[in-house]
Amino acid sequence: MRIRSLGRQPYTRIEPAMRAFTLARTAETEDELWLVEHEPVFTQGIAGRDGHVLTAGDIPVVRTDRGGQVTYHGPGQVVAYPLLDLRQRGYFVKEYVFRIEQAVLDTLAHFGVTGHRVRGAPGIYVRLDDPFGHAVLQVGSPDPFKGLGKIAALGIKVSNHRSYHGVALNVAMDLAPFSRIDPCGYAGLATVDLQSLGVTVPLEDAAARLAQALQSRLD
Repeated sequence: MRIRSLGRQPYTRIEPAMRAFTLARTAETEDELWLVEHEPVFTQGIAGRDGHVLTAGDIPVVRTDRGGQVTYHGPGQVVAYPLLDLRQRGYFVKEYVFRIEQAVLDTLAHFGVTGHRVRGAPGIYVRLDDPFGHAVLQVGSPDPFKGLGKIAALGIKVSNHRSYHGVALNVAMDLAPFSRIDPCGYAGLATVDLQSLGVTVPLEDAAARLAQALQSRLD
């Protein structure tokens, strides 16, 4: 898998480039992993409801063809786009999502943070009162997000067995824009980053660690 570190880029430049890469690739095309930090933008999934954007203000809203609802990308966040041929790699979409989430869990664990999955809600979450503890989440709670904050959002697209879009890990952001939306379609869902949990790490180090974890889990 070729890794490309693209620096800070407008979403409207990277998103069409991903689609073009995916459309043009052949059976001989090498898989790639793009790492990027976006300028401020709200992105809306293909079935996203406009009502989940509460107050966009001066931040543009871009509708995309990925799954999921609305999320925010901005400086201080690592966005990883695995551009893969899933058929050649030998796994289906459900396993692909699981592998991406596991890579995020591995990355957080490297920095001492315990991440969690929530059934039916792709992405990774942390306990707000004990982000470094290892207690297992209760299953079947009437409010599955009670006491949790989202630290990584996931939204993918698979076309002809080829993936694009990906996962965003919050490292050291201005989290205020998340209050202008229902993050990933969930009203009142708290959003956190490593910095707000007390973990200080350069964005480049977090990106490198996430890339390493994705390489390991997606191979």
